[in-house]
Amino acid sequence: MEGDMDLQFLLQGGDLLKVRSSSWKKTRYFRLQEDCKTMWHESKKLFKSNPTFSLDDISAVRLGRQSEGLRKSTEEQVEGRCFSIMFKGRRKNLDLIASSEEEARQWVKSLEKMMYNRNNLSLQQKTEHWIYTCLNKADKNKDDKMSQSEVKNFLRLINIEVDDVYTEMLFAKCDTSKSGYLSGAEIEHFYDLLTHREEIDVIYGEYAKTTGFMSPENLVDFLMKEQREKATLVDAHKIIEKYELDENAKGKKLLSKDGFLMYLHTPEALVYNSDHREVYQDMSHPLSHYFISSSHNTYLMEDQLKGPSSTEAYVRALLKGCRCVELDCWDGSDDEPVIYHGYTLTSKILFKDAIQAIKDHAFKVYFLPCVFCVIVQQTSDYPVILSLENHCSVEQQEVMARHMSSILGSALVTSPLCDGMPTNFPSPEELRGKFLIKGKRLNKLEATYVPEAAVADETDVSEEEESNDEDEDEQNQKKKKKLKLAKELSNMVIYCKSVHFNGFEDARQNLSFYEMSSFKEGKAMKLAEESANAYVRHNVEKLSRIYPAGSRTDSSNYNPVPLWNAGCQIVALNFQTACQDMDLNQGRFLVNGKSGYILKPAFMREEGAEFDPITLTRGDWLKHKTLHVMVISAQQLPKVNKKKSSIVDPLVKVQVFGVPADVAEKETPAVENNGFNPTWNENLQFDVYVPELALVRFAVEDHDSTSDNEFVGQYTLPFNSLKMGYRHVPLLNKNGDILPSARLFVHVMVLDAE
Repeated sequence: MEGDMDLQFLLQGGDLLKVRSSSWKKTRYFRLQEDCKTMWHESKKLFKSNPTFSLDDISAVRLGRQSEGLRKSTEEQVEGRCFSIMFKGRRKNLDLIASSEEEARQWVKSLEKMMYNRNNLSLQQKTEHWIYTCLNKADKNKDDKMSQSEVKNFLRLINIEVDDVYTEMLFAKCDTSKSGYLSGAEIEHFYDLLTHREEIDVIYGEYAKTTGFMSPENLVDFLMKEQREKATLVDAHKIIEKYELDENAKGKKLLSKDGFLMYLHTPEALVYNSDHREVYQDMSHPLSHYFISSSHNTYLMEDQLKGPSSTEAYVRALLKGCRCVELDCWDGSDDEPVIYHGYTLTSKILFKDAIQAIKDHAFKVYFLPCVFCVIVQQTSDYPVILSLENHCSVEQQEVMARHMSSILGSALVTSPLCDGMPTNFPSPEELRGKFLIKGKRLNKLEATYVPEAAVADETDVSEEEESNDEDEDEQNQKKKKKLKLAKELSNMVIYCKSVHFNGFEDARQNLSFYEMSSFKEGKAMKLAEESANAYVRHNVEKLSRIYPAGSRTDSSNYNPVPLWNAGCQIVALNFQTACQDMDLNQGRFLVNGKSGYILKPAFMREEGAEFDPITLTRGDWLKHKTLHVMVISAQQLPKVNKKKSSIVDPLVKVQVFGVPADVAEKETPAVENNGFNPTWNENLQFDVYVPELALVRFAVEDHDSTSDNEFVGQYTLPFNSLKMGYRHVPLLNKNGDILPSARLFVHVMVLDAE
């Protein structure tokens, strides 16, 4: 990008008005640092160094008053001068105002171009850029030379601790000029020694049978024998044409070791089956036949006692593929309903603002400026369920109904899709781009067609209060909390009517398909353990929503896997809390185009299903496999502790989650003082009996003999999305965002067990 006008604009930087509130607006100078990765801005705080943030930490840049902060703190006339930088994880948005509309557009365009270019760097380029940045940092006097002490400092920066003897040896090997420092070609030689991967040499050497290179025939041999892929000479020629860097080798139709490594880093060669990146499942089944990515207390950014509520929390959940969001509704001032966690110190947001944010981002495709014509990010276009927990008066319920009708318009489902009374759910395909309301209803849907079929109730309870996971005293108290339901709101509930659960037999005999119950996690877990098959059968025709116990005031989560094993569709988690349970949720919904809908296995969709995840009697679900994972190596693991002297001692855990018989965890030994290129060559083996429900999680931890290990990175995916052979495994941070250069290198083999 040398000489690029947008890059030059960012490197030069400029003054922007930083907005925190209507009374806090201050001018700050922003510019891109020379590493072309880090944004710097001045701070006026005493004793605080000027803060920076990485372009890799940005999730989106939005032009206009699109953030909650800008809408509250600025006037409409500055709309065109405003823009917001949205960050990954829990970091607050950065709201800014430029001096002109043209300048605001220039900032947005330039930042998005840099983000696009960084996102589209190959793994090799990312590694080179990262190492270059660390070399720059280590070169204290900025003379483009590396002294021995600077080399030692550099090795610490890239997460390697080596003794002085090794540093001296490495330095002497590269210091061919005997000048006492490295420069130019010597630094390149140092880089080559550092990034050399012996394991790739071994694999490449096995198949490079043509004068030290891989011929197309050699490559086909590798793809079929090692990677277990159907491959032809045409495929091999395409790979060589696309990934070979040496023009001389490419001209001879040969693949060099560098080209081979480039190929192994590509998306199609990763451990995750790239065919599953798109929607590949049948989306024409009834809604109850899918697992649905679901959020609890979606409006919260943090804990549920005093944390902030924000419309941005809805945006973030939707961008993560969530398709069922929760709105906890209470009476507000000026006849405007609000959303917050009742009887706590959590802040409040307007109901209408939340609905607008959901409408704006539920099915949104994010584009970079049209000069690129490339999609950056896309939310699913499959239906979104609005789960209402209604504590409002009838008057404010009427306001809620009006807001949803006017904001969501024709996208809101307010009557069955078919003519006449439906007998089953529509499919995600039929509901594309639609919103469904989940809540209480005054009468049965049948009453719309046959008035005498049901008599309207006069009062109803709030949805989550209906769960019978309570003792008798609590139940008696809550009977007093009944509230009247507005007809206008009631009539919007079509396919997701909330009802009390009185047992599976009662549900089978008395409930219609669209009548669904919410279960507190404790009650749901008990049913999933003690009545698993009955739960599976119940969930063939009806929807079940599970939510965390109220005692989880820190917004912690529970393990969703046992509930998926019982066929529960809407297993709601606190998306705002990074944890292993959210890793599993992200892994479950990684596939099928990240659509937020995963088709349940056939044995969980058929009427009279016999599947029981606990007893595992014989049936179509039993497909006993043996999973072999050789954990070979890792590259560029991040530091856990930012101190210069801190180096990780990494170990790798491979975990299987699924039916109880499949749950297992095995780990490698720790490698001391090497997060840059640790090697294990450790074989791990697992038995998997129900592969269609199993998830595999690769976790890297920093070993600590005196306390709990610290999280470094992880990657979770469905067992049936694993690719066999030599594969790189990308690694995600705690928030589920990609760690740009970090990865594992493994060999995977799945065999039919005898």
